[in-house]
Amino acid sequence: MASASASDETHDAFATRPEDPSDYAAVRRINVRAFGGTMEADLVETLREEAARFLSLVAEENGRVIGHILFTPVEIVSATQVSAMGLAPMAVDPPSQRRGVGSALVRAGLDACRNAGVKVVIVLGHPEYYPRFGFRPAHLQGLRCAFEAPPEAFMVAELRAGALDDVEGLVRYHAAFDAVE
Repeated sequence: MASASASDETHDAFATRPEDPSDYAAVRRINVRAFGGTMEADLVETLREEAARFLSLVAEENGRVIGHILFTPVEIVSATQVSAMGLAPMAVDPPSQRRGVGSALVRAGLDACRNAGVKVVIVLGHPEYYPRFGFRPAHLQGLRCAFEAPPEAFMVAELRAGALDDVEGLVRYHAAFDAVE
């Protein structure tokens, strides 16, 4: 179960809420359909079992789960320590895409992280999508990804102003991400 919670948030015909164990099968189906394979679905299941803490939210419409987002701790190897989470993966069931479901999940997830005391969120994602939520290229802050990644796709968002002051270094994700290509 997620160690941090988010209050229910309604958008149009769907709502976001914390994931419940009864959602696991639907979340797996959505990840398989959205990514066209089982790698991300397997990653979600491994992180649920192995991550010390995590935040997992779903989007629901008419009692049916249509989207999912997961945040897990990341370590920034730096002289200055900061509470940070990585956003990955996020999936929306293909028939529900382009309706704001992903945006609602990101906003609700960032709010839940902020409420849980997280100061920084890292994402490796589409550089055209994530800046609308306050993400910017992480290399501008002196952060490096432990994975091979295009610099414009590796981004960071400060949830607390000044959280990244004097923070620079290598960002390490949970070991489960090492299996993801």
